[in-house]
Amino acid sequence: MLRTLSSPPYLGLTSPFFRFSRRHRHFPRSYSAAAGASGCNLRWFQSPVAGGRRLFLRRVLRLSPAAARGLGGQFYGFSVRAVATQPAPSYPDVGQDEAERLGFEKVSEEFISECKSNVVLFKHKKTGCEVMSVSNDDENKVFGIVFRTPPKDSTGIPHILEHSVLCGSRKYPLKEPFVELLKGSLHTFLNAFTYPDRTCYPVASTNTKDFYNLVDVYLDAVFFPKCVNDIHIFQQEGWHYELNDPSEDISYKGVVFNEMKGVYSQPDNILGRTAQQALYPENAYGVDSGGDPKVIPKLTFEEFKDFHRKYYHPSNARIWFYGDDDPVHRLRILSEYLDMFDASPAPNDSKIEPQRLYSEPHRIVEKYPAGGDGDLKKKHMVSLNWLLSDKPLDLQTQLALGFLDHLMLGTPASPLRKILLESGLGEALVSSGMEDELLQPQFSIGLKGVSEDNVQKVEELIVYTLQKLAEEGFDRDAVEASMNTIEFSLRENNTGSFPRGLSLMLQSIAKWIYDMDPFEPLKYEQPLKDLKARIAKEGSKAVFSPLIEEFILNNSHRVTIEMQPDPEKASQDEAEEKNFLEKVKASMAQEDLAELARATEELRLKQETPDPPEALKCVPSLSLSDIPKEPIHVPTEVGEIDGVKVLRHDLFTNDILYTEVVFDMGSLKQELLPLVPLFCQSLLEMGTKDLTFVQLNQLIGRKTGGISVYPLASSVRGKDDPCSKIIVRGKSMAGRAEDLFNLINWVLQEVQFTDQPRFKQFVSQSKAQMENRLRGSGHGIAATRMEAMLNVSGWMSEQMGGLSYLEYLQTLEQKVEQDWEGISSSLEEIRKSLLSRNGCIVNMTADGKSLTNSEKFVRKFLDLLPENPSGGHVSWNARLPFRNEAIVIPTQVNYVGKAGNIYGTGYKLDGSAYVISKHIGNTWLWDRVRVSGGAYGGFCDLDTHSGVFSFLSYRDPNLLKTLDIYDATGDFLRGLDVDGDTLTKAIIGTIGDVDSYQLPDAKGYSSLLRHLLGVTDEERQKRREEILTTSLKDFKEFAKAIDAIKGKGVAVAVASPEDVDAANKERSGFFRVNKAL
Repeated sequence: MLRTLSSPPYLGLTSPFFRFSRRHRHFPRSYSAAAGASGCNLRWFQSPVAGGRRLFLRRVLRLSPAAARGLGGQFYGFSVRAVATQPAPSYPDVGQDEAERLGFEKVSEEFISECKSNVVLFKHKKTGCEVMSVSNDDENKVFGIVFRTPPKDSTGIPHILEHSVLCGSRKYPLKEPFVELLKGSLHTFLNAFTYPDRTCYPVASTNTKDFYNLVDVYLDAVFFPKCVNDIHIFQQEGWHYELNDPSEDISYKGVVFNEMKGVYSQPDNILGRTAQQALYPENAYGVDSGGDPKVIPKLTFEEFKDFHRKYYHPSNARIWFYGDDDPVHRLRILSEYLDMFDASPAPNDSKIEPQRLYSEPHRIVEKYPAGGDGDLKKKHMVSLNWLLSDKPLDLQTQLALGFLDHLMLGTPASPLRKILLESGLGEALVSSGMEDELLQPQFSIGLKGVSEDNVQKVEELIVYTLQKLAEEGFDRDAVEASMNTIEFSLRENNTGSFPRGLSLMLQSIAKWIYDMDPFEPLKYEQPLKDLKARIAKEGSKAVFSPLIEEFILNNSHRVTIEMQPDPEKASQDEAEEKNFLEKVKASMAQEDLAELARATEELRLKQETPDPPEALKCVPSLSLSDIPKEPIHVPTEVGEIDGVKVLRHDLFTNDILYTEVVFDMGSLKQELLPLVPLFCQSLLEMGTKDLTFVQLNQLIGRKTGGISVYPLASSVRGKDDPCSKIIVRGKSMAGRAEDLFNLINWVLQEVQFTDQPRFKQFVSQSKAQMENRLRGSGHGIAATRMEAMLNVSGWMSEQMGGLSYLEYLQTLEQKVEQDWEGISSSLEEIRKSLLSRNGCIVNMTADGKSLTNSEKFVRKFLDLLPENPSGGHVSWNARLPFRNEAIVIPTQVNYVGKAGNIYGTGYKLDGSAYVISKHIGNTWLWDRVRVSGGAYGGFCDLDTHSGVFSFLSYRDPNLLKTLDIYDATGDFLRGLDVDGDTLTKAIIGTIGDVDSYQLPDAKGYSSLLRHLLGVTDEERQKRREEILTTSLKDFKEFAKAIDAIKGKGVAVAVASPEDVDAANKERSGFFRVNKAL
């Protein structure tokens, strides 16, 4: 379930092959994220396409901020669990005799210096199941089991099964052990996801007891699930006919069905799926493993059961363990499960056959659902896609192609990216880059926002540019910048809140799943060294030009996809579904309809009936004695340099310096606020007097690990004025601190706002990205809109990243042409109102010696800043009109929100609110909005700084029904009767969120945010104690605060026109309609 409104976490972040993922091709059961009790429910906004391609939920190279700035985030959890500060326990290696005794043979063993791990590949003798056991001192332990699951059609069996196996099992026969783990575990990752040819079930935890609990639940779930014997689970997670009364219409329901309706409402996703299926028409990739909503209802329960029987077998599994736990105990756990099975022919049945290469290029034209407003002739999309080889590539070639991909597309200065965007032929890149996570790699590049008469020109420009790159090669500085960026990222190994062990697992499995060497992807030092030596000896042109020619220009396996906007498609698809269901109903006798209504009620009753206490006790859990009584301490020294406040965090960072420079937005004129995201992008993507933007970008890449600039806005509890800042983040090797601060100064003070054509590109790219967010992350748009009606910081955030921002961008496009001088002047005015030593804060995270050595460079940087900003302090007091609103877009699913300020009721913040909010999300909303209602997600969030409590749903087939569920939350709390075990579980799960895993750079950043928002260590301790002593009485009392949302809250939905019309007919004038697309 989506726990916050952030983008999905980066998956598999430090691949040595620089894999970039552009299309969300696998489907997570839940997005793990934390809303921390340290009080950091913030909004921060970044220029949507400022300097990097969007990195989605797949194995990708985690680039520096300079190369991966397109985050456009919503809510993020910042308080995170610490990295180990004491030595890990030392365990003996697993000897051959010990392995044999447990039923395994040791196939190979190697110490891999890149991940500082001893890695052993075992094979279970009875079933042939392979196990990678990775041992090191990382306390964030990871387990994963992966099955090869090639689909034969687009009914979505792998995806539905991925959801369903976690709905109860032999040892854990309750409705959803997965949800119980969400409620009461200290997990740092808990999820499952489906690829086009495999299904992964990973978990992670820093607590050893908790970790093994998670492992046991997952092993029992995949091998002995209830779903193969319970058709209700299949109906709930997959699809079923729903009929509440024989007199009403039949509808489709199912979590995956509605999830995929949302996926198929997004043009970028439709393009990605069309391209994949056109490139691989002969194998498993030629169908949609996630499921096509038009095909999902063809899936039968018998086919579903057979798929599990065939592929969910140890012989067809790869198992991964990683971390500081006992490697012998790992095998002991596995042998208990694997010994119950005999060998199976599944590995032969599940093999992926390679796609044969075409002898000539193909072309496909498809329609996508578009709104009726605007010039549809300028809304075409076009992409060129190549299947690069008829077999997997060798390591050196794959490495070189990944490097080439980064050179061509990885930064704003990359030539293929730059030329396409500067051409004016389209608004933004789409489906761009190399993907090598499947059996055969592919390369795609395209544009969206293309005029109908420019489609052919885009194709010609792509081919021409590739030909020119093959002929001329790449600039030497560009090659050096790419190499430094890639090397820095690999050595930093910064996977954010995503477990490093899972990142490594996903890299390894990309070869291992195809019966190749699982060790190879983990070792990048020698291949990278060889590539650098080859470039030094032969020159980059000799290395990269032949690759462009062989794999792209002279490759006949090319598919061109043109996507045409169709304002009627969404309504036509809905009408087709409705007509089909009317025929289904017409074909049924009265007794059949009565039976369907009875079955619908039976399923609903089962979904809404809680598990008995005795069933819940079977799920293993921790006790409160396992929980630390104090919050995680981050060493923080507050001092000054030349009158400017400096925060220092003495932490081991592997010789890397992380820094943030914070400027106050208090002097910024209100009317300039919507221009701030574009101001931030301009700082990083325009040139100076002496450097072009390309040269500046390359210099950042050569000297640092990256620089990013973005605004931040948050309410501050107990204060009227919001916290509004511009944050400049940078990182470099500690020995290059001088370069880092010099470059930050150049970015802030030397960049000139004179490049009108580039700024026009920024506007077009941002508009396209916001339109995509509206379709794919409507819950975030709804949340921001509601907050804008409730407080000033919400209004600021909405002006910089919500619907108001999109509307501003739509008018700005023309203004760039008509009044560029005025816009350029406004950008300069923003700079003058922000940059000053007065109100500036510098935050640094590194080891003590590096911090001390960096101070002289900080002092020089600060000396160059103006003393005070231009203009006086501005008082912010703006909000959007308080009214229910429906933001109408062409979509098959809805995003439904309702919010209110509970502090306005007199409620005083108590740590119990974190426990109660989590419990509401994991019980009431999960059961009613997701399980019974069929939405992909239903969740709630308390912004502890503003007091805004928000309800939100994600890819929801309902609208008013979901709002009614929100309104009944107070009654749910009043009628709640939780036993001690349930309460303990809720408390532990909340602590797991509060203490979520964190690497050193994020620790320093979290500490900065707490400082900005006035959250002291004393308050953190107080909140923790309140969490640990939460009682049933607290739940009952919180119902009063929640009732205020029912009576005085505001509702915002991003929804289809049909559903909004129906809602306004049922409740006259309930929504004010705002047609957005």
